[in-house]
Amino acid sequence: MWTIIEQMMKDQGMNQEQLAKRMRVHSGVISDFKLGHIKKPSFELMCKFADALGVSLDDLRN
Repeated sequence: MWTIIEQMMKDQGMNQEQLAKRMRVHSGVISDFKLGHIKKPSFELMCKFADALGVSLDDLRN
């Protein structure tokens, strides 16, 4: 799933810090997700990713 998020960030010219700011989470959350430390992200976290990227939850599925 990170690959999809990373591509969306790249398409929008966004870095991890900017994504975290849009999500209103600590940048460590993004790093933990990227590194696989968050194995089963919560629905709330996934909604924050989708909202910050301006996409639907379905767009984040692989």
